[in-house]
Amino acid sequence: MSSKEEFFSHLLELRNRLLKIVAGILVVMLALVPFANDIYQFLATPLMQALPEGGQMIATEVTTPFFVPLKVVMLAAFIISSPHTLYQIWAFIAPGLYANERHLVAPLVITSVFLFLCGMAFAYFLVFPTVFGFITSTAPEGVAVMTDIGKYLDFSIGLFIAFSLAFETPVAVVLMVAAGMVTVASLRQARAYVIVGAFVIGAIITPPDIISQFMLAIPMWLLYEIGIVVAGMMQRPSQQFEH
Repeated sequence: MSSKEEFFSHLLELRNRLLKIVAGILVVMLALVPFANDIYQFLATPLMQALPEGGQMIATEVTTPFFVPLKVVMLAAFIISSPHTLYQIWAFIAPGLYANERHLVAPLVITSVFLFLCGMAFAYFLVFPTVFGFITSTAPEGVAVMTDIGKYLDFSIGLFIAFSLAFETPVAVVLMVAAGMVTVASLRQARAYVIVGAFVIGAIITPPDIISQFMLAIPMWLLYEIGIVVAGMMQRPSQQFEH
C-alpha cells in the first residue's frame, strides 16, 4: 500500500470512528430525552436547596424552558457514552502504538475518565452547596434570589469543567514524566510554584469566596502530589536525580 493510500485509509478509519462516537452519543441522548426535566431538576437541586423558602428559578426567554433541559440531556449523554467514546479513540490509535505504549495508555485513559467523573461529583456534591449557600446568604435584605435557568446551566458547566480538569492533574504529571519533559526531582522542586499557581487558578475560575477557592486549590495540590508519587514509582531510580 502506497503512502497516499495509507493516508486515505487512516482518514476513512477516523471518519468511521467519529461517526460511531456521534451515534453512541445520539442513542444515549434519545433515551434520556423523556427524562430531560427530571435530569435538570437533579442538576438544579443544590441551588434550589440553598434558596430561601419560596425561592424559585426563572426563565427569561421564551425558548429557554425547552432548550435548557435539552442541553442538560446532551451533557449527560456525553458523560454516559464516554466509555464508548474512549473505546473508539483507543481502537483508532492502538494499532500505531508500541506494546509498551499500549500498556501505559490504557491505564491512563481509564484513570483520566475516573478522575474526570470524580471532579464532577466533587463539584456537584461539595462545591455547589457551598458556593450557592454563600451566594444566597450574602444577598442584601429585600433582594429575591431568582436565577435564570440558562445562566445557572452555564455557571454549572463552567464549574464542572474547572473541577474535572483540575482532577486530571495526576494524569498530566505522569504523562510529562513519561514523555521525558520533566523529572520527578524537578516536579518536587516546583512544588511551591504549583501551590501558588493552584490558588491563583482557584481565585480566577471560582466564585469570589475564599471557601470555593480553597476547594479547588487544595485538591489540585494534593492530586499533584499523588501524580509525583505515581510518576516516581514508574520512573527508573537513576532518572529521579537528573537535572
